[in-house]
Amino acid sequence: MQNILFLAHLDESGAALPKAAYEVLGSAAELAQQTGGTLTIGLIGENVQPAADSIASAAARSLAVTGTNFSQARYATDAAAAEAICRAVSPQVVIAPNTSRFQRALPGVAHRLGGRVDTHITTVAVNEKSLTATRWFYRQRVEAVIAREASPWILLLDSGCHAAWQGAPGTAKVEAVAVTLPAEAKRTTVTGVRAPKSDAQTIRPDAELLFVAGAGWTKKQPDGKAHPEEAESLILGFLRTSGASLGGSKSLVDQSGEQQAVLGFMTHLNQVGQTGSTPRHPKGLATCCHGEEPHVVGWRFINERRAVNLDPNCGWARGKADVLYVANAFEVMAKVNALLAQKGAAK
Repeated sequence: MQNILFLAHLDESGAALPKAAYEVLGSAAELAQQTGGTLTIGLIGENVQPAADSIASAAARSLAVTGTNFSQARYATDAAAAEAICRAVSPQVVIAPNTSRFQRALPGVAHRLGGRVDTHITTVAVNEKSLTATRWFYRQRVEAVIAREASPWILLLDSGCHAAWQGAPGTAKVEAVAVTLPAEAKRTTVTGVRAPKSDAQTIRPDAELLFVAGAGWTKKQPDGKAHPEEAESLILGFLRTSGASLGGSKSLVDQSGEQQAVLGFMTHLNQVGQTGSTPRHPKGLATCCHGEEPHVVGWRFINERRAVNLDPNCGWARGKADVLYVANAFEVMAKVNALLAQKGAAK
């Protein structure tokens, strides 16, 4: 019988849990049911009562560390809060969302408690009465199944890997866990946030669609000339009207160092596949991409794959895309943008 702790912090608004937390809670509740264990909720934030009420039916016991000192993402205070909750619960397993805030703080908590921590977990399961966790290594090419005897075992789950918890809200009776902070723990403060304007932001993890641009956008077109300015206009126009997130193949993002025509808004942060990220969007649309194995690896968690390419023998045509459009991406995206603009005007 496992004593399982679901640990979460409030989002940037300070009023609710991040979306990923509900997915992790779904995994934690499922694990508690499979093991016949008890599930406890632990929250960190300035005022957690509204968030606790939204998931009140998930567990019989809720604990929290609250106050203005715990509203900001800060290693010293986050680690102290998480440690205090863990000591109050004494769990064998701690499951938390793999946010940047917890990636910084929870490894230190595991060390303080004499436990172990694993990040970027994709699944947690019970096999022959032993608990196992799964994650990817080597650029998402090798899947590892991990089992540990150390307690507590802290698992940080990636978003998009489990169905979000759904349950009726209620009124949670939250037990306050007291934490005494030394003065040096409060030296770091957040004075502000610098972020691009929403229409300039091309990386949108919660978008329904991932639009991936390949190197073909900057190559010579049928008229014998490259049209990077037109490519930028078409792609940015599509991102604005569709709300899609932007990805790029390695061959495209590497061109900035090869003295070739580049897309001004494309950086290595947009890279998908090989050394890039493995996004988890419901749908993906690749344009001017060769679709070979390294790039397709970046699409591992995408449910529906479509591609636009002039070459009918490209990698996407060999069974790697659900739908392949053999057409000029410039012409296709111009038509798509016109249809989206028409649809937006009709609303």
